[in-house]
Amino acid sequence: MSHSTQPLSDRAALAFRQIPTMTFATASNPLTAPLPVDPNASTPALRAASRFAVPGRAIITGGAGSLGLTVARALLEHGLASLSILDLAATLETSAAAINQLTADYPDTTILFYTVDVTSPTSVDEAITTAATAMGGIDHLCCFAGIVGCVPTTAVTADQFTKLLDVNLTGSFLCAQAAAKHMIAQGTGGSIVFTASISAHATNFPQPQVSYNVSKAGVVHMTKNLAAEWAVHGIRVNSVSPGYMDTVLNAGEGLRPLREIWAQRCPMGRMGDVEEITGPFVLLCSPRGGRYITGVDLVVDGGAMTL
Repeated sequence: MSHSTQPLSDRAALAFRQIPTMTFATASNPLTAPLPVDPNASTPALRAASRFAVPGRAIITGGAGSLGLTVARALLEHGLASLSILDLAATLETSAAAINQLTADYPDTTILFYTVDVTSPTSVDEAITTAATAMGGIDHLCCFAGIVGCVPTTAVTADQFTKLLDVNLTGSFLCAQAAAKHMIAQGTGGSIVFTASISAHATNFPQPQVSYNVSKAGVVHMTKNLAAEWAVHGIRVNSVSPGYMDTVLNAGEGLRPLREIWAQRCPMGRMGDVEEITGPFVLLCSPRGGRYITGVDLVVDGGAMTL
C-alpha cells in the first residue's frame, strides 16, 4: 500500500513554525552604556554645549519642507558634520531659495540633496545608500515625509486611505529600515526620529481625517517596536508629535475658521511656531542628552492633548 505525502495547509503549518526572538542589550554593551565625561568639556559653558551636541552625519527625509529645513538648520547649529536632505524633486525645486540660503550659511559643511519616493523600496534604498556612501555613514535619521487628507470618512476611497498609509507609515518604515541596516553594519549605533502628530493621540476637530490619524498612530506604535528591537544595536528610536503648526499646510484665508478653533482648543491659545519643534529633535538626536531616551513620543502641542 502506497502513501502520498500531502503538503500541510497554511494553518496546520503554524504548529511547526520557528519564531525569531529579540535580543536586548546588556549593561556591558558599549553601544548602550553611559557615555564617559567629555574630556574637552572643561568649563560649564563647554559642558552645556557638549550635552546637546549633535555630531556626525544625518539624513532628513521630507527635508525640503518647512519643518524639515528648520530642524536641519538646528542640527547644523548643534554641530552636525554632514547632512543629506531627501525629498521629491518638486519640493526641492520650490524650496530652492531656502535651500540655497542654508548651504550659504554653512559653506564648510557637506550638505547634499537627493530625490526620493518614500513609497518605493527601491527608491528609498538607493537614496539612503547613495547618501550614506557620500557622507561616509549615517548617525541620524529624521523622517518628515508625509501628506494630509481631510475627507468625510464615508467618502474616503480605498486608494485615498492606502495612499496616506503608504506615505506616512510605510514610507517612514522603509526609510528607518534602510538606515538601520547601515547603522548596524557600521557598529556605532545611531538615532532615528519619526514625525508623528497629535492626530495619533486624539480625534481631530472639526476636520475629519481618519486615514491621516491612523497613519500617525501607526508611526507612534512603530516607534516603540523598533526601539525595543534595535536597542541592542545602539539605535535609539523616538518620535515627535507636533500639534497644529503655523506652516503653509495650515495657511490661507479659507482655513481661518479652523485655525481659530484649533487655537481655542489649545491651553496656550495659539498654533505652534516651527522653531518650537527643534528642541525635541535636537534632544532626541543628541548622543549625550538623549542617551537613555528611546521608544518615546514627545508631544509638542501647547497643551492641546491635556484636554
